[in-house]
Amino acid sequence: MKKIGSLLLAAVLTVVPMSQTFAQGSTASLSSEEKAKQLATTVVKDYGASGVQYAIVDHGKVILSGHAGIKNQAAKEQITPDTMFGIGSVSKMYVTSAVMMLVDAGKIDIDQPLTTYIPDFKMADERYKKITPRLLMNHSSGLYGSHYHNSILFDDNDTQNYDNLLKELQTERLKADPGAFSVYSNDSFQLLEVLVERVSGMSYSEFVKTHISEPMNFKSTHTPLDTFDRNQLSKTYFPGIASALPVENANILGTGGIYSTAEELATFGDVLMGNKTDLLSEKSAQAMQKNEYRNGIWVPEERNTTNYGLGWDAVNLAPFSDYGIKALSKGGDTIMYHADLISLPEYDMSAAVVSAGGSSIYNTQLATQLLLQELKDQGKIKKILPDQTFKPAVQVKMPAELKQYSGLYGTLDNTLTLDISKGKIALPDILGGIIPAQTYVYTGKKQFTSKDGSAIVSFDKQKNGKTYIKVNANVSLPGLGQTVMVFYEYQKLSKNKVSTAVQKAWKARDGKKYYAVDEKINSAFYIAPSILTKTLKVDATNGYVNGDRIIDQNKAVNVAQIPVMTGRDTFDLEFVKQNNVEYLKAVKQLYIPEDAIQPLSKQNASKVTIASNGHVKWFKIDKTTAGKSITVDYANNAGFVVYDDKGMVVQSSIINHKKSVVLPQNGLIVFGGEAGDVLKVTWGKK
Repeated sequence: MKKIGSLLLAAVLTVVPMSQTFAQGSTASLSSEEKAKQLATTVVKDYGASGVQYAIVDHGKVILSGHAGIKNQAAKEQITPDTMFGIGSVSKMYVTSAVMMLVDAGKIDIDQPLTTYIPDFKMADERYKKITPRLLMNHSSGLYGSHYHNSILFDDNDTQNYDNLLKELQTERLKADPGAFSVYSNDSFQLLEVLVERVSGMSYSEFVKTHISEPMNFKSTHTPLDTFDRNQLSKTYFPGIASALPVENANILGTGGIYSTAEELATFGDVLMGNKTDLLSEKSAQAMQKNEYRNGIWVPEERNTTNYGLGWDAVNLAPFSDYGIKALSKGGDTIMYHADLISLPEYDMSAAVVSAGGSSIYNTQLATQLLLQELKDQGKIKKILPDQTFKPAVQVKMPAELKQYSGLYGTLDNTLTLDISKGKIALPDILGGIIPAQTYVYTGKKQFTSKDGSAIVSFDKQKNGKTYIKVNANVSLPGLGQTVMVFYEYQKLSKNKVSTAVQKAWKARDGKKYYAVDEKINSAFYIAPSILTKTLKVDATNGYVNGDRIIDQNKAVNVAQIPVMTGRDTFDLEFVKQNNVEYLKAVKQLYIPEDAIQPLSKQNASKVTIASNGHVKWFKIDKTTAGKSITVDYANNAGFVVYDDKGMVVQSSIINHKKSVVLPQNGLIVFGGEAGDVLKVTWGKK
């Protein structure tokens, strides 16, 4: 679920020239414990975390454990070793291990069709029959990516997202042949959760408890469906909201639903490295560590922080690869929890970092620094290598042959037209702003380089016949070090000719915003409204919208086949008419257009009734109601959220339980609850 965290990451991540990178010498005189504390404090002070917990386990023993920040700001409660955090997509290592345990028991063959074990798994694409458990675990199933619908809820362990997945997949197609390439897929691990339950005859939560937590003597590793003391969980906080958030439940357990501690997560690394053969065989652990990413199309660079194994994000993690050390890594993000696990099989050593706030990228950097320091202290490496440095780009004459790469390109949610005849490429921001919008100049070797020299762009024609824009970027995180990311960002597209009438229909929607109506009001996504909104970017001349190929006046389909990460979470777009309103459908969610949202009633007293379909109701706050106060009375499962004109949360009754609010000008208010609930609105004065 790492994409969720990246949407928040862009707002706080600072990308600086490499000349300003972290100086290793600034902590050279510190002990391992002091350095760990200083780095963790940096994550809290500079990178948006309210609390961070970390641990190193060496040959089964905790040799380093600590924290920075605070568990509960209001009570001034400190983090302890048993304070629990959500670990997001690091949970994928638990469901992967569960599958491999069943392999050890002779109950699953990971290269048999998934339908062997889940006969009711069906899709509207015959290629689904070729999907195997292996292809789910290495992200090459060809599934579109993620169904986020009602998946992360506050104080609510409703499993409707998981319960509906098989039904929803029945009407969907694949974006690529199974096994063609690996690109991050959350739904794949939801299917693995189903697989474990069907084969074992146990609920997934019970399987984790019986086959992992109890044998490992874990007291703080649970799913949202378990019974445990929620006060063990670290509180979470969101910018602009004074109070702590309610408990965040990621109810898609195989994808991202585990809670744990840094010590228990690092100890679980022993299972993943094959050191607990009574739980997971060495053969299965080693199979999980193989270079699965090489089975299909992949970026040609080997030095990277993403190279998939089975479950693992990386089986050759940089910078450990620079030392000749095999490092395994898995990161994870929910809305407010973040985690990373790095394991070194050669040394039977693992580090885990978990946090409330921040990002898994920061946690990976912290875990990396802790392990490198420990390896140095133990004499396993001579020194910690300095960060790479780069020289400013110097433009040289571009060969005429590179002009062939001019043309139309698409990525998820966007298209652009490149003209590189003058030896320059202008690209928008990448990875949500982690790499800023800039111009890259030709510097030789068929490469275009950023002004500071830290990012290189090139073109790569792959064996599937598609041409990709490849990015090789080094990103500096001041105080934490440097990370490298090598990935494909765009694929070359051909112009899609559509009729004048079709162009006209889509042009009329260009720039419009759409708001989800079928997300529960206690969804955590309401504090990150970009998840629940879509803005259409129509390229009618070329026949595309948000990177999708336009089919007719009301439908556009995904064309992105981009390996690694950028091509994940793809979607089709379809318009449907309901009650004379043109709704947008995407990834099984329904969105109302902004021009169909009515102003909130200006009557002295009013009520909002939730319809039988349970859909939330959005209202505009116009100049006639802005500045007025309202009080809302509602049932226990209902509530409301208010946004200002920039889309930031002003008030959420789900978070602070307050019933009154002053309405901001040009803002929005959304009411939700169960079907038939009535929310009574009483108006005050300006």
